[in-house]
Amino acid sequence: MIRLAVRCRPEQGEAVLAELLELAPGGVEEAAGPGWIEYAIYGAEGELPDLGSVEAAARGGRIEVRSETVPDDWGDRWRDFHEPTVIASGRVVIRPSWRQSPAPSSDLVGAPEPTSIDVVVDPGQAFGTGAHPTTRMCVELLVAMADAGRARGALLDLGTGSGVLAIVAAKLGFAPVRGLDLERPALEAAAENARVNGIELAVERANLREEAPPGTPTIVANLTAPLLREVASRLPAECRSLVCSGLLAREAAEVEEAFAKAGMAPRKRRDSGDWSALLLERG
Repeated sequence: MIRLAVRCRPEQGEAVLAELLELAPGGVEEAAGPGWIEYAIYGAEGELPDLGSVEAAARGGRIEVRSETVPDDWGDRWRDFHEPTVIASGRVVIRPSWRQSPAPSSDLVGAPEPTSIDVVVDPGQAFGTGAHPTTRMCVELLVAMADAGRARGALLDLGTGSGVLAIVAAKLGFAPVRGLDLERPALEAAAENARVNGIELAVERANLREEAPPGTPTIVANLTAPLLREVASRLPAECRSLVCSGLLAREAAEVEEAFAKAGMAPRKRRDSGDWSALLLERG
């Protein structure tokens, strides 16, 4: 079994990931560090796809590609790398189906209380297992809204991916919840994950580069900065609160400026490494 990894700058990540998912719809592994993000696919020697389209998607930016042989029992061992993600001091736990949620009495830092929200999402065809800083920060801001008594009314998850943010929002009390994505595998994954978690989630295909989001009081958008600016230019007047991430810390000011033109002001900000997340509100 061969592991083929592509490492690039975070701002190139969306384009690289989209191309890899076309080449390997069975799933892409993700890792991140200071100034880089890495995606990996697996396959037998001689069966891995050509990465020419991925290099083109990087738009001339430098990417690093490397391959390595992994043990024959990788099919069983890869699950060992996916641990439960504990967020907001244990208020939310996101875990794969083969992992148990940490017990309330656990010594784990931030171990959940008995009232924790348990979300089951298996790694698969769509982005979002809860491990990425942008996902975690969006969850933290949604929890902050819930703590302020504002987890109510309709919510729209733009670029829903695996549906993890939509599922967390529904479990916090938002309803009805809808998820939009351009990729059909993502919509299928989000619908299946919602079913597994006992959540009602309506999913729809949409191109956010060309279409305005439906009018909804609360929007969560874990997208890249350029796409967030596109959303800001078409933001419906019905949107009163918006949680967004997927942007680099150095891009936060320009994203805030774009949404300010749509009448949205920053209320909270989270930072984690190179990444930032914002809670913006109208007026």
